[in-house]
Amino acid sequence: MNRVVLTFTLVFSYSITFSQSILDDAEQQYKIIGNFITESGETIKDCKLGYRVFGTVNNDSSNIILYCTWFGGNSEAIGRLIRKYQFIDTSKFLIIAVDALGNGVSSSPSNYQDKFPEITIKDMINSQFNLIKNHFKLKNIYAIIGGSMGSMQALQWSVTYPDFAKKIIAYVPSPKLSSYDMLWINTQIKLIETLRKYKSSEREIKTLSDMMTALYSRTSGYIVENIKPEKFDEYLNSFNKDPDKIFTIDNYLSQLKAILKFDISKDFEGDLNKAAKQIRSKLFMIISKRDMMVNPTYSYQLADMTGCRTLILDNNCGHLAVTCEIDKVRKSIDDFLKD
Repeated sequence: MNRVVLTFTLVFSYSITFSQSILDDAEQQYKIIGNFITESGETIKDCKLGYRVFGTVNNDSSNIILYCTWFGGNSEAIGRLIRKYQFIDTSKFLIIAVDALGNGVSSSPSNYQDKFPEITIKDMINSQFNLIKNHFKLKNIYAIIGGSMGSMQALQWSVTYPDFAKKIIAYVPSPKLSSYDMLWINTQIKLIETLRKYKSSEREIKTLSDMMTALYSRTSGYIVENIKPEKFDEYLNSFNKDPDKIFTIDNYLSQLKAILKFDISKDFEGDLNKAAKQIRSKLFMIISKRDMMVNPTYSYQLADMTGCRTLILDNNCGHLAVTCEIDKVRKSIDDFLKD
């Protein structure tokens, strides 16, 4: 396989130069970042992070974007999103998509020999910081983007490393969980743990979990409009499938429990306004008004506190509102990145 050697010169408040050998564009790559200590004080031994690189670096290497993966997502899926929808213009930007801890590509319960430590969203971004700083030798980058759990990572980046990125894009986001979010997450965890207690198969667990997820990932209006009663049996049968071999049930629980603990104000006495004052990146939040999976209440509050740019989507697609207005979203992101 051919290798491409890129020489980056990053220019913001200062300049650094480094050389990095990377595989052909979009190929899965891995880096062992060493023993990684989690927020709980436990250690992930020989912590491994997966990543993929898309796009073109410019002359001064000031166009680098970190793309954080969503819940259960991976860098391969980000590549499909980029290629199918031209979601970010890879002729203008170099994208580093990093697989979050627990997704089955990076260190996760499914590929770890010992008992995998409990992780947090902050653990995910701390491991990414290690990769970007020590492997890519970058002190800062142009932007960070993420959707859903990826947006949680992006917002955590904004308060934990406030000078690392010039811009933050968070779509279908929340800076902390609402009580409604806590309810559905605890319901999912309880469902899976109870089914395991009574020796249900992984296939049965996945089927029921996916059915429950379908209840709140879209709005009721979307289901009624798109699933006709005469086609319901076919739709119901679509949930009956083999468990994912990469994002296993154990990985599912690991990331779900990480989301359950998420709150960017945790290090600021639980005060969201204090956390908001820490944000120094230009922030753009794309909020789904009818999101039933990540309640938008605290996103509206954070937008008011920061005066950041927002795009409010009001369609019946719920948490997946971005895909239903992809052209509008793509243009808005492009405008923000160019601004």
